[in-house]
Amino acid sequence: MKDEDLLEILHETGAIQGGHFLLSSGLHSEQYIQLARVFQYPKYTSRIANALIENFRLDRPAIIAGVATGAVVLAYEVARVIGARAIFAERRDGELMFKRGFEIKNRERVLIVEDVITTGKSVLELKALLKNFQPMIVGVGAVIDRTEEGFKIRNKYGSLLKYTLPTYKPDDCPLCKKEIPLVKPGSRENS
Repeated sequence: MKDEDLLEILHETGAIQGGHFLLSSGLHSEQYIQLARVFQYPKYTSRIANALIENFRLDRPAIIAGVATGAVVLAYEVARVIGARAIFAERRDGELMFKRGFEIKNRERVLIVEDVITTGKSVLELKALLKNFQPMIVGVGAVIDRTEEGFKIRNKYGSLLKYTLPTYKPDDCPLCKKEIPLVKPGSRENS
């Protein structure tokens, strides 16, 4: 999938939103990408999942893992495309954990997927949680990489689109100084 194809989908579905947003990382931004708006359309979700798995098809993942809520639909669709199982981790009192009886066998091949990476914190938390089960993590795939310098991880990594925008610390945010109302659209509770 070409960058312009994904950008067209993002614009068509209204996934790129403008305003003053509190990201799950705690940073502020003038844009937010809500991929749930894309994932409500199976035709787009399928295209994205097919494009995302291309980087990892030869790694033969048996499990596709994501973090609720942003990567649940993505994990499911990528798993469907490649014939794997889909699981997701959820937060309870701020701590990431597997619920619902999900099991991972020792040395089972796992691909981590994420919708939008801003700092990579959720991916790193999921990776740490997975290590308890001693799987073989074959890589990390993201739809959008919003990191300023590119997401760095020891595992194989690929994203469909690099989309950088300025982010601001709350005490240095020009949007706050202009008194633009702050909206918290993310799914992770800030501690």
